[in-house]
Order: sequence, then structure tokens, then C-alpha cells
Amino acid sequence: ANIMKLSDGLFKQCCKEVSELYPTIDYDEQIVDNTCQQLVINPQQFDVMVMPNLYGNLVSNLAAGLVGGAGVVPSKSYGSDIAVFEPGARHTWMEMKGMFVANPVAMVLSSAFMLKHLQLHDAGDNLIQAVKQVLNKQVCQTRDLGGNATTREMTRAILEELHGLYA
Repeated sequence: ANIMKLSDGLFKQCCKEVSELYPTIDYDEQIVDNTCQQLVINPQQFDVMVMPNLYGNLVSNLAAGLVGGAGVVPSKSYGSDIAVFEPGARHTWMEMKGMFVANPVAMVLSSAFMLKHLQLHDAGDNLIQAVKQVLNKQVCQTRDLGGNATTREMTRAILEELHGLYA
């Protein structure tokens, strides 16, 4: 809370109070620049990270970069009465809007998580497996993965692998 002392201070206070209800769970505080550095140097030290939206966007985009880029990172968020499934990184590659070169993997994997949430485990698992097969073959890759495939071509490759799993 070295920059936005009031809002960050309130957030930290609430987190600290909730953490005291769960004494078996370790609670730690870090400023966001140190968190980013630690995430790069030693990501295994983190199990769950809780932070306000601004810092969450920064950290999630950094984490996406560490594992292959924004195009491959899915997300799932759960509330008491709702679940949201969407790509995990925000505001990336906006300059490519309308060029049909975005990597669809994050959205496809988010859809697979949704299927599993809806108890359609086989469908979700098959979708994940199809994505893994396309990525492992390294034949059809979008620009962010070093290739030149379009969104449609990558999606078609995933669908072909998925069809093969059901054949």
C-alpha cells in the first residue's frame, strides 16, 4: 500500500481480518512490483494470490507471459451464485482487433472449464485434449506462438482434433 494508501489500506485491512478466521492458511503482503519480480524468479511460492483489480490485471498479464502468452491462458471465477469463464489476460493485443489473428486457445480452454463446471466432464476433457494436441504438434500456430495461422485456422485445427477424439 505504498501508492494508493486509502483504497489499498482498506483492502489490506479486510484481507487481514478475513485471514485471522483461517489461521492454518499463511497470509503475506507484498507491494505489486516485488510481487511481479517474485513471480518471475520463484513462481512456485504462490498458491493463491488476492489483490484489487488494478494489480490483478498487471499480475495476470505478467503470469500469462510466463506460460506462453495471453492467447493461451484461460480463467475461471466463482461467486456464491455465479461462475464466469473467460480468457485470463486482459487488454492484450488490442492493435490486432479486426485482423482475425487472435489465438482462440484461451477462450476454448475457458469453454472447456465451463463444460466441466456443468458436469460435462468428458466433453471438457476432450476439448482440453484437442487443444493440447494442436499445441504439441506445432503445425498450426497463431502469431503469438510464432506461427502465422489465423484465428479461424487455429479453431479449425482444434475442431479437427476434437472430431478425431470422437471418431
